[in-house]
Amino acid sequence: MEVFAAIGLAGNIIQFVDFGGKLISKMAEIQKSGTGALAENIDIETATNDLALLSTKLHDSANSAGDTALWELCQSCDAIATELLTVLDTVKVHGGPNKLKSFRKALRSVWSKKDITLLEQRLAQFRDELNLHVTVDLRSVTKMAVAGSANNVSDRERVIQVNEEQSSRLNDLDLNTKNLIDAIVSQKDVFEKAHTILQRQHLEKLVVAAAAPFNSYDRRKDSDCIQNTRVDLLQEIREWADGNDKRPIFWLRGLAGTGKSTIARTIAHYYHDRRRLAASFFFSRDIGGDVRDARKFFTTIAAQLAHASDPLGDHICDAINQKSDVVNQVPREQWRQLILEPLLKLQCSAPRLSLVLVVDALDECENEVDIRTIVNLLSEARLLRTVRLRILITSRPEIPIRQSFDEIPDTEHHDFVLHDISRSIVDHDIRIFIEYHFGVIREKRMFDLEWPGGETVEALVKHASGLFIWAMTACRFIKDGGRFTEKRLSAILGSDISTTAPEKSLNTIYLKVLQSSIHVDFDEQEINEHCNILREALGAIVTLFASLSIDSLARLVNITAKDIDESLGDLHAILDIRKERHLPIRLHHPSFRDFLLNRKRCDDLRFWVNESTAHELMANNCIDLLSVELRGDICGLHEPGVIAGDVSDQRIEKFLSTALQYACQYWVQHLKRSDAQLEDNSKTYKFLRQHLLHWFEALSLLGKISEAVLAIQVLEDMIDAKKSPNLHAFVHDSKRFILYNRSIIEEAPLQAYCSALLFSPKESVVRKQFENHIPSWICKKPRVQAKWNAMLQTLEGHSSRVNSVAFSPDGKLVASGSGDETVRLWDAGTGAQLQTLDLGITTNTLSFSTSGQHLKTDRGVFHVSYLESFTNSSEQVRLFVSDNWVIEEDKSILWLPPDYRATCVANWNRMIVLGHSSGGMSFLEFEEGLKTV
Repeated sequence: MEVFAAIGLAGNIIQFVDFGGKLISKMAEIQKSGTGALAENIDIETATNDLALLSTKLHDSANSAGDTALWELCQSCDAIATELLTVLDTVKVHGGPNKLKSFRKALRSVWSKKDITLLEQRLAQFRDELNLHVTVDLRSVTKMAVAGSANNVSDRERVIQVNEEQSSRLNDLDLNTKNLIDAIVSQKDVFEKAHTILQRQHLEKLVVAAAAPFNSYDRRKDSDCIQNTRVDLLQEIREWADGNDKRPIFWLRGLAGTGKSTIARTIAHYYHDRRRLAASFFFSRDIGGDVRDARKFFTTIAAQLAHASDPLGDHICDAINQKSDVVNQVPREQWRQLILEPLLKLQCSAPRLSLVLVVDALDECENEVDIRTIVNLLSEARLLRTVRLRILITSRPEIPIRQSFDEIPDTEHHDFVLHDISRSIVDHDIRIFIEYHFGVIREKRMFDLEWPGGETVEALVKHASGLFIWAMTACRFIKDGGRFTEKRLSAILGSDISTTAPEKSLNTIYLKVLQSSIHVDFDEQEINEHCNILREALGAIVTLFASLSIDSLARLVNITAKDIDESLGDLHAILDIRKERHLPIRLHHPSFRDFLLNRKRCDDLRFWVNESTAHELMANNCIDLLSVELRGDICGLHEPGVIAGDVSDQRIEKFLSTALQYACQYWVQHLKRSDAQLEDNSKTYKFLRQHLLHWFEALSLLGKISEAVLAIQVLEDMIDAKKSPNLHAFVHDSKRFILYNRSIIEEAPLQAYCSALLFSPKESVVRKQFENHIPSWICKKPRVQAKWNAMLQTLEGHSSRVNSVAFSPDGKLVASGSGDETVRLWDAGTGAQLQTLDLGITTNTLSFSTSGQHLKTDRGVFHVSYLESFTNSSEQVRLFVSDNWVIEEDKSILWLPPDYRATCVANWNRMIVLGHSSGGMSFLEFEEGLKTV
């Protein structure tokens, strides 16, 4: 290598190091302030251009010097600089309020975790080679030049001058080069962290049931099995979970009160502590809301799985990224895309990953179809090879659950009947349970160490009749007795135990608790008043579809919160009543609901709750509350175009109380379960005539407008048109109104008073009733048709021409294929979109299989799995479209104007769906009989 070439190369390297020094300081700033600093504090374009320029200089110097090793080194440097230039150029952000969001989006699109890891490996190799070559070869060349290898004195002096001026820099070159590379590698950590954050943001799309996990806040008072109880059973479950048993499901079934949930919680806690709990979902009708049905079951499980395993979380995030609407799809699609397929993608590892999923109280899930779906889908865990998933399911031995397990092979589930355990073993565990809790009572009340004595404990064990819930209720009852502790104990011991039937034993303890709330100093009138208040409050609690706090309950039952507090004050043994007034009241065990609603079991009629009467009372109370609190523009939005999704939760909660939200969602369900007769002069009719649109507006704000469609349909089915013609006409017109306007009311709540009324038919009953609600700023109203036509509703969702439509065999679903390369599944009754299949290619033909579970297209067959079973008893009518006419049998009955011309048609019985070039679809339905004018 010539001396001057070496000196020139040294200068370029030193310049590169100088640039690195500047870059290092800015990288350090980024490390302190996070990813946003890259967009705000660094001139990315200048920095990356300088990097490319310096790389070019190194490359040119190496070529001129003829140093092969250095040339290869500079090639590596140039490649890294080019890659960094590409990445940083992509993530350049040019101001604006969404700067950080744009940066994150750009970063995600160009740099994956794998890319970052490979760059780190390349940088490490580059650092080692650069340090070696510069510190050994270059110093050797400079030393030779200084020693006299230059051709003349002038050259030698120039070499000496350069060496003296830059000697300190050369001495620090190792450190500077290392700092430069380390800074770039550390920036990789920033990018990687940002990438992880971006990836995990997909999990926010998963709707979860907050009260479902075993350790959720709502279950903080629940306890595990007491030490030395359930020893053999817990060991058997652990051996099944940890051993070589190939059956993926352990079904623990038992009667009410036998301790199933406590066992489930103990197992969940055990594997959670060992970081092997995949997820847990504890159903509860008492807690209500999201844990009384399966709407959020699989998304909740997926969210917990993502946190249980980082690799699994990455796969779940990828699934959401690829198909974001999977969270709104049917259970089968959620199970397969969010849980099964991510588990199947896990790489083999040693030891094999083993996880446990706990599903408690499956019988508390209200929908029998959902129960069958859950059992059927969870049995597919047998397909897993690289990971072992063990699923513990507990439930009562209800018929729907037994039938569900009968449908899967015995080789896929292990059954254990809890109430078949030897009575002596159960009594032993209950004895330990009672002794433990009586030890707490003894210490609290400072009783003698021998209290209550062995004979008393044995008597209590006998009273329990094998039911842990009896023992738990008795212990709570006695513990809460205060100075009457021994009196309460004597009352329980004095009960008749001539029968050994567990249910009767439970009836006795529940009655004792209820009767103890009647104070001895009450006179007859006070006793009656107390029992009436208690019966109404308890009737509401056990029939609610979602738990409420005392304050919210008081607003619904027309009893003061103080009276409810005092009436329930002695019932802590059977009710979970929190000190925090905003928290809901809950049953300690669902068996109390069974007892209270059964007249044969609750034979003290002062406490018995007639279920249908309680539901009717709740329906009336809900209507009363709605009538008082609902009003137009309830949240004070003012502007008619405000989108429902833009209204904050805080604003909704401010104007729609918890009690009002409950009444909006459930008043029709309570009415349905009562024996109420809906008549023209009924409270229901008066409410609808005054507040129908207010109710629709409130449900839109709550994101529940599809439930309004279902509720109106339920009401219509409950009304006898001959006995109540006015109410029936109003409800029928309301159904047409909400079906036709559902999409706009769902999007913008206040359009219920604008667009929905304005474009409804002139003779619409709803329009006539609420026409004065149309804003006065609409000076000239459009001419509209006189009556509702056959058009039920128009669905919008596709972004391109609809090429094909099809009804399911039972007419409940409609499938549509479009030029936007998707197939969508719709609820034909409510118009709600149920599922989207992103095919990536246009479909031109669609049809359902005869079972309704598969969708046949010209691009393949897809499993839709929305119809589990159906009965098609309707007589099919020959209905089709020809030459822009709807034809029934052989008669033209309706001409379609240009806006309703169809690109494709499907029919079921008297209903027809039209696909349009706009991407929308229109539904029409025709009455039976002769069509005349």
